Amino acid sequence: MRIAAAILGAAILAAVKAVVVAGVLAGVFAGVFAGVFAGVFAGVLAWSAPAKANEIDLSAWTCKQLQSASKDQVTLILAWLDGYYRAEDDPPVIDTDQLGANAKKLGDYCAAHPDTKLITAADTLFERE
Repeated sequence: MRIAAAILGAAILAAVKAVVVAGVLAGVFAGVFAGVFAGVFAGVLAWSAPAKANEIDLSAWTCKQLQSASKDQVTLILAWLDGYYRAEDDPPVIDTDQLGANAKKLGDYCAAHPDTKLITAADTLFERE
């Protein structure tokens, strides 16, 4: 998973840089002021500089951290857990009813056990197929 995310992040960063370089070269050849492009180029590089992947280490997270996480983080974690606890030959279908039921189950468990590691809680509740 990390490797795929790193490859995807690197590919996106490379594509952005390629587009910026192509834009800068086109602008220079079109006779547009080089200073404007230097500023745009620097701005895009500054924008893309935090391309370092943010990681959520689920083996280190506690139930308390899940409860205080942003909605986007919780959604991402629940989707990851849903895939992790599926059998390898399960169809590529997201059962939103089951996902919601599992989210409630995990939320209830975490409310009662805030200091438990998140993966320990998930292992307790969901059997890996």
